[in-house]
Amino acid sequence: MSKDSVVVKNLHKSYGKVKVLKGINFQVPKGSILALLGPNGAGKTTTVRILSTLLAADDGSATIEGFDVTAEADKVRNVIGLTGQAAAVDELLTGRENLVMMGRLYRLTKTSANARADELLQQFDLVDAADRSAKTYSGGMRRRLDLAVSLIAVPPVIFLDEPTTGLDPRSRQGMWNIIEGLVASGTTILLTTQYLEEADQLADSIVVIDDGKVIAEGTANELKSKIGKDRLVLSFASTQTFIQATRALGTMVYKSDDKEMTLSILINDTNSDVKRALDILAKAKVKITSMAINKPTLDDVFLSLTGKKKTTTGEEE
Repeated sequence: MSKDSVVVKNLHKSYGKVKVLKGINFQVPKGSILALLGPNGAGKTTTVRILSTLLAADDGSATIEGFDVTAEADKVRNVIGLTGQAAAVDELLTGRENLVMMGRLYRLTKTSANARADELLQQFDLVDAADRSAKTYSGGMRRRLDLAVSLIAVPPVIFLDEPTTGLDPRSRQGMWNIIEGLVASGTTILLTTQYLEEADQLADSIVVIDDGKVIAEGTANELKSKIGKDRLVLSFASTQTFIQATRALGTMVYKSDDKEMTLSILINDTNSDVKRALDILAKAKVKITSMAINKPTLDDVFLSLTGKKKTTTGEEE
């Protein structure tokens, strides 16, 4: 039996003349989380739709728990759960009714469907809201209910397509806790996300795709090590001093943020590189507000690999 729950080989997909996937390859080991990262339009959701049998690939192959997504689509659907970017629940039904209905669709007996609904309501902290219509739920509650619905049949593999998009930090942390609990119980998860800290927090491994191709893969630490250098981060009190510092430091600047008025400089030797930057600023009579030495982040990895900066909304700059 394969050690991988998900195996993707050379997937291609085009919409008309637009090539969305250009030969995607990756594997997700059993009982682990793989995060699929990439800019908007990179092909993340298309990949998930193909793996969940909602879309046919033009070329290549994929298997889920050993079942081919094309030739054995019915068997694949029996071993997966899918939670999309928008909550796929019936707003007119209560939380409990949504769960029981899905249980019945999975051919559970009425008694079993109700019992399973009770378990999930407890697990996802929805007991108090169980008999309220879903339209009264907050965004975080709806997302938890959506994930609960996808778990009615206890699938061994779950696809989470940007499950925390639009959630407030507290709700996002709650979802992270649930996801970590699922993996601890042996579930395999493929997660697409626009939040780099989410991948850093949850993923056992990360695949970065851009322009329909895999451009990097590894653990978060392995990807960060490819950047390989610490950063000196300097902040300034005014736009004027920020501009002066930018001009004075010139090509030493690795990344600048004119909103936060910070400059980042890659450093090889902490003592000499920091001294050089500070000497340049002192000679130019530019005052800094604060300085810090930071380790590489996934944001740095993303910028280095794709040439695009991620914002808090997930858009590229």
